[in-house]
Amino acid sequence: MIQYNRFVLDNGLRVLVHEDPSTPMAVVNIMYDVGARDENPAQTGFAHLFEHLMFGGSIHIPDYDEPLQRAGGENNAYTTNDLTNYYCQLPAENIETAFWLESDRMLSLAFSEKSLSVQKKVVCEEFKEHYINKPYGDVWHKMRELAYTRHPYRWMTIGKELSHVENAHIDDVKHFFFKHYRPVNAILVVAGNVKTEPIRQLAEKWFGDIPMGEKYRRSLPQEPEQTQARTLDVEADVPLDAFVKTWHMDARLDKGYYEADLLTEILGGGGSSRMFQSLVKEKQLFSNLDCYHFGSVDKGLVAVEGKLVKGISIDTAEKAVEEEIEKIQASVVSDTELQKVKNKTESVIAFEDMGIMSRANSLAMYELLGDAQLMNTELERYHRVSAADLLQTAKRIFRKENSNTLRYHSRQS
Repeated sequence: MIQYNRFVLDNGLRVLVHEDPSTPMAVVNIMYDVGARDENPAQTGFAHLFEHLMFGGSIHIPDYDEPLQRAGGENNAYTTNDLTNYYCQLPAENIETAFWLESDRMLSLAFSEKSLSVQKKVVCEEFKEHYINKPYGDVWHKMRELAYTRHPYRWMTIGKELSHVENAHIDDVKHFFFKHYRPVNAILVVAGNVKTEPIRQLAEKWFGDIPMGEKYRRSLPQEPEQTQARTLDVEADVPLDAFVKTWHMDARLDKGYYEADLLTEILGGGGSSRMFQSLVKEKQLFSNLDCYHFGSVDKGLVAVEGKLVKGISIDTAEKAVEEEIEKIQASVVSDTELQKVKNKTESVIAFEDMGIMSRANSLAMYELLGDAQLMNTELERYHRVSAADLLQTAKRIFRKENSNTLRYHSRQS
């Protein structure tokens, strides 16, 4: 059971404090309720660009990293399609340094043309290196565009195309910042060797005067139910043929999410899973094969992804994947198999909660979903899933008309 205290400042900033005297360290985690799904379709990649800009100097502090390092701290950040998260860890007695740094960049970034130019170059290089020049780098760009027709999950966090970040204007960037990076759209979690009352005072001192901003009300175009299977064949200079298939699944807080999560574990969660045992070890069709989902807040995707053994045709591999899917739709999984994946899920959750940085991140995430207490109760949702539930969900998700198939052919084969 993770204990925490929660309060809200007058400007809407939600603050959660998790006291853990067993460590000399403290974590300051700020999660903003903005991700790639909140971007203008003609200006994608902005949320990720901000992850870089937030380290490029704020209104009173030209360099974020140096003062934090002097205080014995380290920091990082990440952006997803759903959220943006900044976190730092430092000795608990130096925690005010983190409050000073984080509050200043929430107040306002420095917004210089120079900083924007530098970070645009960094992001564009990242785009080229990982998504254009890297073998298989465009797989998920293509799959997202195939699977989604309306919902903004159809582009990746890096952006839909390079030109969107290349052409980002400073006025557009400022507008995006003051729309989303406001106290009312943020969650501050402090965890470690801290006490709630002093943290409340520090939160008031450093964040209390920052203008609230306008609460961002999300109204995204919803993805219509898919009624026809989609397939895309691509040829590229890659060493091996690859195969990716996706199906639409339920949103993060739906009952079906937990069922889909357990199904992906049964099918492809590691070396003892059905697909790995059958298609990698026994039939030797794939050199590697995974079945997983993205954990996205809105309705997401279940994916099967693998690279083929040289000489195996994509048709053969696809047929074998479909046979495994048909099996899980045809009969109830055994109590032993179900218990095994529930046990694995429980141990993963327990392991994640061991470090204070992970605990702080989880508390912020569950608060973002609407209730931090979910961190303590979510496991019960997995335990309530029955074998009959899994069968029903497998039949619903893995319908042929709900599928998207990317057949990625190697030019060399």
